[in-house]
Amino acid sequence: MKNFMLLRIPAESKNEAFVRNIVASFCIELNPTIDQLEDVKMAVSEAVTNCVVHAYEGRTKGEIEIYCEIINSEIHIRISDFGRGIENLDEALQPYFTSDNSTERAGIGFTVMKSFMDDMTVKNNEYGGLSVLMRKNLIKED
Repeated sequence: MKNFMLLRIPAESKNEAFVRNIVASFCIELNPTIDQLEDVKMAVSEAVTNCVVHAYEGRTKGEIEIYCEIINSEIHIRISDFGRGIENLDEALQPYFTSDNSTERAGIGFTVMKSFMDDMTVKNNEYGGLSVLMRKNLIKED
């Protein structure tokens, strides 16, 4: 049987540190290196922050769902919101793209996530919102 966890939290910035630490704790059974744990934590932080900042813009805040599963030596993470989604994913996945030109946001959230994980996919959900799917092998490198 695979080990998994499911967590649903309010889309509030105060929950970002909580989620990154919960996911890192969940990874411990694979005995990852500190660097691997930091990679996972950075990617999770970016994904949660994107949900908080972009998913529910102009609406009452919503929720974020975090699903993690350990399959063999890998952590599989899905972070989903139930917000507005992204109209043009190809454009949004380009480095430095931002839909919010009024702030200091650099538009590199997806690029950062991808750089810390072995694989990352972003998709709009059928029911609305967006899911970021990430995978990282946590076998210690010799």
